[in-house]
Amino acid sequence: MTNTATKTTIEYDDTPVRQFMIASIAWGIVGMLVGVLIATQLAFFQLNFNTPWLTFGRLRPLHTNAVIFAFVGNMMFAGVYYSTQRLVKARTASKFLSQLHFWGWQAIILAAAVTLPLGLTRGKEYAELIWPINIAVALIWVVFGINFFWTLGRRNERSLYVAIWFYISTIITVAMLYIVNHLSIPTSLTHSYPIFGGVQDALVQWWYGHNAVAFFLTTPILGIMYYFLPKAAGRPVYSYRLSVVHFWSLVFLYIWAGPHHLLNTSLPRWLQSLGMIFSLMLWAPSWGGMLNGLLTLRGAWDKLRTDPVIKFFVAGVTFYGMSTFEGPLLSIRPVNALAHYSDWIIAHVHAGALGWNGFMAAGMFYWLAPRLWNRPLHSVAAANMHFWLGLVGILLYVSSMWVSGITQGLMLSATHENGTVLANPNFLDAVTSTMFLMHIRALGGFMFLAGFIILAWNIWKTASGAQAVNGTVEVFVEEKPKAMGLIGGFANAPVIFITLLIVFAMGWGALPRVASGICLWAFLGTFMAMIAHKEFTKATWGQWYERLLENALPFTVLTAVSVFIGGIVQIIPTVIIDTAENIEGVRQIPYTPLELAGRDIYVREGCYNCHSQQIRTLVGDVLRYGDYSKMGESIYDHPYQWGSKRTGPDLAREGSKYPNSWHFFHMRDPRQISPGSRMPNYPWLFTDQTDIASLRRKIEVQRKLGVPFKETTKDEIAASCLAQGEEIVANLKTASAETTPDREIVALISYLQKLGKSEKVGPHGEQPAEPAKTEPPKTAAK
Repeated sequence: MTNTATKTTIEYDDTPVRQFMIASIAWGIVGMLVGVLIATQLAFFQLNFNTPWLTFGRLRPLHTNAVIFAFVGNMMFAGVYYSTQRLVKARTASKFLSQLHFWGWQAIILAAAVTLPLGLTRGKEYAELIWPINIAVALIWVVFGINFFWTLGRRNERSLYVAIWFYISTIITVAMLYIVNHLSIPTSLTHSYPIFGGVQDALVQWWYGHNAVAFFLTTPILGIMYYFLPKAAGRPVYSYRLSVVHFWSLVFLYIWAGPHHLLNTSLPRWLQSLGMIFSLMLWAPSWGGMLNGLLTLRGAWDKLRTDPVIKFFVAGVTFYGMSTFEGPLLSIRPVNALAHYSDWIIAHVHAGALGWNGFMAAGMFYWLAPRLWNRPLHSVAAANMHFWLGLVGILLYVSSMWVSGITQGLMLSATHENGTVLANPNFLDAVTSTMFLMHIRALGGFMFLAGFIILAWNIWKTASGAQAVNGTVEVFVEEKPKAMGLIGGFANAPVIFITLLIVFAMGWGALPRVASGICLWAFLGTFMAMIAHKEFTKATWGQWYERLLENALPFTVLTAVSVFIGGIVQIIPTVIIDTAENIEGVRQIPYTPLELAGRDIYVREGCYNCHSQQIRTLVGDVLRYGDYSKMGESIYDHPYQWGSKRTGPDLAREGSKYPNSWHFFHMRDPRQISPGSRMPNYPWLFTDQTDIASLRRKIEVQRKLGVPFKETTKDEIAASCLAQGEEIVANLKTASAETTPDREIVALISYLQKLGKSEKVGPHGEQPAEPAKTEPPKTAAK
């Protein structure tokens, strides 16, 4: 065979790397600055400034989206573009697509930064962006994917390195998660309703929300770890075999764990148990990856004393290990009962986002800057100062939220007299008792922000006056041997045996007794057959895997299938989960047009950031708020508003609990009604008019989604709103609360007074026989 290899020099395209890195630093500072502001607002309510677009409810989504998609997203793209080119020894396939990707992503972030403070939101955590922006996200993600896989197709390296595996899983899975969770029907250019509602929407949301953390904030950063950490340490990855186990087990298991965010709620018990079990199983692969990263430093630990890059990487990987230990711990039902809705969850999230993502970003930026501008880092001392400032800051932040969360959980669940009386009936006692910790939290966040400002200065001084350079490499371009095809990727012993084992294991756990027993025996038989096959054929699965890595197509398809399995098992049942036969004998009473308008105001103001609408099956919740929430009580809620944090009390049974005047004065000045409250004032609700004109289109969409609205014409809707508004205004006047029926406060009061209203239905969803008894207790103070 004639050797046709030719030697050529390839110049990498590092322009998008520099662009994404600079954008990540800039947006990161913005996101962290907003985070410090909203953390301070929880200690000083005055910092809401009585201004709509500066309230906590509107700024928190801006903070989370800025940190996730702007800071970590841009950092991820910088790392992917830099490492991929070098791992495949090929220049990025299309400079045009790289630039379209960069500028398109920045335009998306800018659009989010404008719309979220304006109250234009879908009302779902980490998925607040309005539908036109979501379409843009999907299109730009496709651009990124095309450029990435096109580059893989032009590679001059036969095998795909481990970092590439994680990038592939990220691109495939994020696309699936984002599209499914953002399926909506528009009512206008800036508003839509998700096609899922109630418990369906809750499960789909946390299937997305949990796995957005997994496949946007974890897997790509693990890929970056597998490339940059060995480079910085000058050592090979500790164990290639461990990286294989780490990747496949993580990709397969992670997608199942979303329901652990919904423990003790209306979600069916089997889904809760499924999420908890798979979350606990995640301990092994997560810690395997952490150990693989840390042990890569064997023989190079002396660099930890002098090299700030190694400091950041080691701390980042350690925070990854801590977060992935804490996550499964929080999925254990008794621990979740204590921690959920409390500040403990805030500590967990920030240990990952700032400790893992933030420190990995800083380490990567400090390593990249001298290579992208061909100049030594301006100040190693400043980088070391950044490290210690950031480390102390995040430790103050996380520890204060741990103490605050555990304190809140214990106080709100504590009872006397054999569990029949609440020890702390006033919810605000748990708020005021942790006020000092809110100051510590804000201080820790400020220190972390200050560290990144030092980083920005250090990178700017390094690049200032320097010549930007692109990396180059000499490669031998040769004819590629025939790689494993798509059929060969599936029609082989490893895939067949593992597929059968997964199918029989799922059947064992899900099917009735006889079928379950058959699946158990089939599982054991398949396992024995697999052992026998390896023994008699002397086949090595490692050889098959090395061949698989030579072709990105079968590898990508296998990765997609591994991810899709968990999604299909969880999501498909939710399509029928809240039909008439599955709503626990209770069905939500549909909203009136005015109540729907009030609900949209509630969503616009981001009230779900501080209030839940889900009473858990726990003694403390039931004593405080009333009977636990049933599946059918939120069947018509698009989007669901169960929430994930209680800075204020649960509102699931708020209707008729207080008079209209209570809500009127509470929204004008919360401390007039609830001394010590951290809630902002909402003066604009008393001057702005309710948008009645848009209700006809909104009701049309709601009817398409299955909500049985009676009013359909424009005149019927207007008459209904006027009549209900006049009734509320007349009632308010008796308490010396003056307003007019067309004000937003009236619509919001109508919605709040509807919460918890439901009707009993028969076993097959027939018409109600009598109203359900869902009146809340009178002792739960606001």
